[in-house]
Amino acid sequence: MPAARSGIKVGVVGATGMVGRELLAFLEKSRFPVGELLPFSSGKQRKSVRFKGRGLLAPTIDEKRLSECDLVFFVSADEVSRDLAPGLSASGVWVIDDSSAFRLDPKVPLIIPEVNASALSPSQRLIAGPNCTLTGLAVAGYPLHKAFGVAEVRMASYQSVSGAGRSALEELLGQLKASSPAALRRGQAPVLDARKLRARALPAPIAFNVIPQVGSFDGQGFSAEENKVAAELRKIWRAPDIKISVTAVRVPVLRGHSLSAWITLWRPATTAAASEVLAHAPGLALDNNGGYPTPLSCAGRSGVFAGRLRAGTSDRELCLWIVSDNLLKGAAQNSVQIAQELLDRGWLRRDTS
Repeated sequence: MPAARSGIKVGVVGATGMVGRELLAFLEKSRFPVGELLPFSSGKQRKSVRFKGRGLLAPTIDEKRLSECDLVFFVSADEVSRDLAPGLSASGVWVIDDSSAFRLDPKVPLIIPEVNASALSPSQRLIAGPNCTLTGLAVAGYPLHKAFGVAEVRMASYQSVSGAGRSALEELLGQLKASSPAALRRGQAPVLDARKLRARALPAPIAFNVIPQVGSFDGQGFSAEENKVAAELRKIWRAPDIKISVTAVRVPVLRGHSLSAWITLWRPATTAAASEVLAHAPGLALDNNGGYPTPLSCAGRSGVFAGRLRAGTSDRELCLWIVSDNLLKGAAQNSVQIAQELLDRGWLRRDTS
C-alpha cells in the first residue's frame, strides 16, 4: 500500500550546506508530509539543523539509516551521490539527487516538474535535478517550444556568487570590506588593485567585477557551465538537435541567476502571441507591462520570473529576460516539487519485495 501521507521518512544528505538548509526550510513551508526527518552532514563535522521548531543533530552519513528512509534528498558533492545514490535506489529508496553526477545518464530522468514530469517512472527511483542556471530558461522557454518549436537558443547568464558555494560568498563579502572609496571622495572614479583582493574560491576577484568563467574550460574554450546548460536543456526538452550557444558569467550578486535569451523559433510568432503562451506557463510569472525582474526582487521567492519580451532581428526570434533564485527553484524547490509529484502519483513507498 502507498505510504501514509502523514508519515514519509525523509533523509537529507548535505543538510547543513546552503542548499540543504534551503531544502529544509522549503519542506517545512510546503504541504509535503514529512513524518520523520533524518538530516546528515556530508562533511566530517557533527552539526545541527532546525526543522519545524526543533533542533536536530546532523551527523556524518550513515548508510544503514539512509536505507531505512522512504525518500532521500542528495544536496551534496557529486562523489557522495555516486557512492550512495545507486545502491539506495536499487534497494527501493526513492532518491532525488541535486548534484551533476547522473544528469546526463540516459537511464536517469532529469526532471523539472513544470516541463517534463512525464519522464518520471515508477521503475526508476533515482532522479536527477537540473543545473540551477538552466532551470529558468527551461521553464520559460518550454511553452514557446511546444507552441512554435525552438530551433536555436543563444543565452548569456549572470550568475550569483551563492552558486559557487559558501566560500565564494564569504570571499565576495570580504573583498567588499577590503575595498576603499577614497578615490570617489576625491571626485575620481575608483580603480581597485586586483592584487590586493584575494581570490581563492573564484578565478578572479568578484567584488565590483564580472568573471566570464563558471567552471573549467574545455579544449574548445567552453566552460563546464556552458556545456552543462546546452546538454541538459536538450535532454529535458527531448530536443537533441536544438542549437544552443551559452556564455556563462559570474557577477557580484548574492543570490539569483539572471539570463538574457535570444530564442529562434521554427514558426513565426508575434510578441503578443508569445506573451499569451507565457502568461499561462506553469511556474512562470511574466511581467508584460514594461517592468522586469531582478535578482534582488526575486531572492527568496519561488518560481521563475521573466520580462522584457520583445522581437528580435526577424519574425522568428524573441528576446527574453529571465530570473530565478538559484537556491530555490534552481535546487531546493525543484527537488521538493519532484517529491510531491511522486507522492501525488502514489509511488512514494518502499519496495520490500
